[in-house]
Amino acid sequence: MSNREKINEKKLPVHIAIIMDGNGRWAKQKGMARIIGHQNGVDAVRDTVEASAELGIKFLTLYAFSTENWNRPRYEIDALMELLVSALKKELKTMTDNNIRLLAVGDLKSLPDKCNRELNEVMELTKQNTRMSLVLALSYSSRWEITEAARKVSEDVRTGKISPDKLDENMFRSYFSSSHIPDPELLIRTSGEHRISNFLLWQIAYAELYFTPKLWPDFRREDLYEAIVDYQNRERRFGKVSEQIIS
Repeated sequence: MSNREKINEKKLPVHIAIIMDGNGRWAKQKGMARIIGHQNGVDAVRDTVEASAELGIKFLTLYAFSTENWNRPRYEIDALMELLVSALKKELKTMTDNNIRLLAVGDLKSLPDKCNRELNEVMELTKQNTRMSLVLALSYSSRWEITEAARKVSEDVRTGKISPDKLDENMFRSYFSSSHIPDPELLIRTSGEHRISNFLLWQIAYAELYFTPKLWPDFRREDLYEAIVDYQNRERRFGKVSEQIIS
């Protein structure tokens, strides 16, 4: 039986988040420039997005560019931004045909104007789509998001918009860049690294973590299916004991 056949479609995670790691190493292993790895990573994105939509996943978040990535060599950053613009243009028809909505989280104001324009245009053109939301985390980090939320809360307290004694987890989360997106139940990281790299730290408090040695350009729908099967075989207790869990 294939992994696709093992998936229980009644117990799918609503939201899957992926740290797409290994593009540079994939290219280095083949004696190529790092940007070639990023270009081949687009194929993995396409296959993963299509497979997720076909399964019925409602939210798929891809960690595309972190705030720390701005420290990379300028030529690589420029190439990544051009690749982002190119991919958005090419995939617009696919998203439209498959009823997929594009969203983005992160410090989007820090993106180059050309990227921001293209991103906003595609988000506007797909905003009525309802099958699945594809979320790109761009110029994103959890520390940035939480710090920014704290700054906004402080300002609203200062101006009397909110009272400190009314602040709870739900209110604080409403200040996040990702406040309109449910927390992920499954977080996948490729490349064999076992760390979270400043990604959705608040939101993955109870997420199941899945690590695969596959480098991102080699990740395909079969790997996604394997991760979901692994997720469905776990017992999610949320602080309770096994006997309290209702199947």
